[in-house]
Order: sequence, then structure tokens, then C-alpha cells
Amino acid sequence: MMDWIPVVLITFKAIVLGTGMFFAIKWHYDQGKKETGKQREKGALLRAGSKAAAIFVLALLGLGLFTYVLVRTVGLNMSMT
Repeated sequence: MMDWIPVVLITFKAIVLGTGMFFAIKWHYDQGKKETGKQREKGALLRAGSKAAAIFVLALLGLGLFTYVLVRTVGLNMSMT
């Protein structure tokens, strides 16, 4: 039972964050469409959303790498067995 808890929680976290990112980008896209007089191009919105997603993924990878290095430096045992 204990072996499945990290898998379930990480999967749940990924789904929640992915859903939140999707709706945040969709909301900003819809707000851009509502602007009258200053219509943004669809491509510019997609580029902005892609940049935000890329920055988020890079930050997530950086945090994971930092955590891994910290755990190895401190000497914690992270083996799954």
C-alpha cells in the first residue's frame, strides 16, 4: 500500500497543476479576445502561453534538481526498497 502513495499523489498533483495551467491560459486567451479596439493576434497569445508553460516546466525541473542535490548532499536515503 505504501508503495503506491507517492505514485497516486504525484499523478494527482500533475493533473491538478495541468488543469490549472490550462484554465489559466484559456482565461487569459478569452480576456484577450474580449478587448475591443486592441485585438491581440492569436499567435501572440499562443506564444505567451507557451512561454509561461515553458518557464513553469523549467522552474519545476530546477526545483527537482535542487531537491535531488540537497538530498544527496545531506545524505538522506531515498531508495525505494
